[in-house]
Amino acid sequence: MTLLSRRILLAGAAAAAGSGLAGCVAPSQTAGGPDVNLRAGDPVGRRFDHASIYAEVKGDKFPIPAFDYAKLDPAFLRQEVAYDGKERPGTIVVDPKAHLLFHVAEGGRAMRYGVGVGKQGFGWAGVADVRSKQEWPDWYPPAEMIKRRPDIKPQLAKLQSGIGMKGGLDNPVGARALYLWQGNKDTLFRIHGTVEPETIGTSVSSGCIRMINQDVMDLYGRTPVGTKVIVLS
Repeated sequence: MTLLSRRILLAGAAAAAGSGLAGCVAPSQTAGGPDVNLRAGDPVGRRFDHASIYAEVKGDKFPIPAFDYAKLDPAFLRQEVAYDGKERPGTIVVDPKAHLLFHVAEGGRAMRYGVGVGKQGFGWAGVADVRSKQEWPDWYPPAEMIKRRPDIKPQLAKLQSGIGMKGGLDNPVGARALYLWQGNKDTLFRIHGTVEPETIGTSVSSGCIRMINQDVMDLYGRTPVGTKVIVLS
């Protein structure tokens, strides 16, 4: 991991990526979220083998290192849980306060993942849909961030869609990204991987939802374009 990547994540960088898409939401774009009846209970179904889930991934475009899941609160590890919300199966519900993301399944169940969220003043809430998905996305920090963080300039280059950083192991956006839109408007809000999985369960970013790379890859495979996403306020 580069020193830049660590500084970006710990200083609360906006991780935004994709073809021609700008950064995560800024404070002026904060919105109130919907009132969702979300109650998640104890784990159900099979017992998850987290040693296998968070093992090294060798067959992808870039080799993803194993994550030492023992360092993380078990509440933030991937698990199937009981879920009594009213959302349709396939819906993604993000609870920033609890640092959890739920992928709603059939039969009163959901796949639950731990997430990292935006620090105070950099949050976004509302209802959106997944307009596009990308593997190993490039990162295009907004002009406001470059102005605020001039130390990142040496690591940026002119790419196809603007000034940014190519996708890869040192890229703050991680292995996968889901891009959220409301109608014809890009929310500038993403669900993506991270190079700092130990920050899951905390509020340090500039707004986007960060996941362990192995987890965001799992969610990516479950999430078709058009999926409804609810981010609670």
